[in-house]
Amino acid sequence: MPVIFPDESMAALDALLFTSPRPLSAAALSRLTGLAPDDVTMLLSELEAIYNRPQHGVRLVQVAQGYQLVTRPELHSYVEKLHRERGRENLLSQAALETLSIVAYYQPVTKARIEAIRGVNTDHIIAMLLDRGLIQESGRSGSPGRPVLYGTTKAFLECFGLRDLKDLPAMDALKRPQQRPGHSLEVRDLKLEEKMTE
Repeated sequence: MPVIFPDESMAALDALLFTSPRPLSAAALSRLTGLAPDDVTMLLSELEAIYNRPQHGVRLVQVAQGYQLVTRPELHSYVEKLHRERGRENLLSQAALETLSIVAYYQPVTKARIEAIRGVNTDHIIAMLLDRGLIQESGRSGSPGRPVLYGTTKAFLECFGLRDLKDLPAMDALKRPQQRPGHSLEVRDLKLEEKMTE
């Protein structure tokens, strides 16, 4: 592990947060830098204050029990334009978003209940959401046949910029597009989030 001098500590944390595609926990940052956990927490607070200044285009937030740099909400139009120009192909279909929403709000939930709510077969959609790591098997129901229960994953929290499931918007808020969730622009896939809140 490289030796980090006192004046490099914040820069090291900044570099790690900037280059990581996923949130980093304070413990991981401590391990990677060799800094004491309390020092990491203190420096993260200082970094957060720096990024909260209006002249910065990103800010430091806590997501899924970790820390991550995200774009500022008021700069959404610029980031959205970049995503449009890149022509991203990995968007979820409306059917997949509906299924993911049901899992998020009703978890742990069986495939039978998901299909009862949606009114259609969801075999291929559940398989795709499992493959993308957005949902996972989270046990078995006590009902006859002991069907598999599904729940969301840490990757789901990261994708939607949520600290935990308590940050999910109320169900009725999803029916009012003018009231977008506060973290809408911290979502990794902006187009995916737009579909979620339509």
